[in-house]
Amino acid sequence: MSTADAVAGVLWTGVTAYAVFGGADFGAGFWSLAAGGGVHGRRARDLVDWAIGPVWEANHVWLIFVLVVLWTAFPTAFEAIFSTLFIPLSLAALGIVLRGAGFAFHKTARRLEGRGVAERLFGVSSLLTPFFLGTVVGAVASGRVPLGNAAGDPVTSWLNPLSLVVGALFVATSAYLAAVFLVSDARRAGVPDLEESFRVRALGAALVAGALAAAGLVVLHADARYVYDGLTHEGLPLVILSALCGLAVPWLLRRPGARGARAFAVAAVVAVIWGWGVAQYPYLLPEVLTVADGGGASATLTSVLIVFGVAVVLVVPSIALLFTLTQRSLVEEGERPL
Repeated sequence: MSTADAVAGVLWTGVTAYAVFGGADFGAGFWSLAAGGGVHGRRARDLVDWAIGPVWEANHVWLIFVLVVLWTAFPTAFEAIFSTLFIPLSLAALGIVLRGAGFAFHKTARRLEGRGVAERLFGVSSLLTPFFLGTVVGAVASGRVPLGNAAGDPVTSWLNPLSLVVGALFVATSAYLAAVFLVSDARRAGVPDLEESFRVRALGAALVAGALAAAGLVVLHADARYVYDGLTHEGLPLVILSALCGLAVPWLLRRPGARGARAFAVAAVVAVIWGWGVAQYPYLLPEVLTVADGGGASATLTSVLIVFGVAVVLVVPSIALLFTLTQRSLVEEGERPL
């Protein structure tokens, strides 16, 4: 394995972490938007606030990490992606900012109307941000990002069937992860009716995500044959693993009190992400730019690996401690939903 390959693995690890933890965050915002009115809707939104309150800001660490590594280690790919896809990336960044503002201000709004506006802003941004990030992935996979500064079409590069399907899949997957997490959070909070409600939502989201994944394979075959061939050959074991883990989640959710649904849901998402990575390897931009050709100077790549090692020692244990304390209800923000 070359140094560039090792750094690419580090980059994909960051992508995976953001897809799981950031995705669950976005999905929680989606369920806040879809909670409905009345007392039940208010309690569902209160559960979302209580569950993600201590950790939601920490999850963007992974996005920052991915951007820094891509910019530092693979500047040619960074230039091509961010110049061609500046529209969806700008919209995703705007969504992240508005989402944060909505989540922060809805707790401090003095008027009920102001709180409602902030909550809807949080929810809508949580839906649109993963969608636009998904369109970026679809654009890269379909080969619509050529080398050079703004060399690709700024509109059709991400407004195409594959990008739209992948964007929708990102939203559905985020909703699926969040619903599975919220089942456990409702159990931890001692609200069995919300536990059952999110169990049903998790099953529904799983069906939608599965249907979109199947549709995505059809579109991949027509629009991104290189990645499709990789998924059905080198990446096939990971695709099968993802499907098996995905099937285990509904089985566990149907058994009241059963544990392990979160772990299998995360494993399903991780497996498909790494299956995609294996399918696209050795390219950063399919059939245009390889990992070896796109890597920066050797000294730069080595420095990135050293910094990653330091981050593993310093940052990962801190985040793990935060999540552990949160899941044990030793760190809480606000009151538990009643």
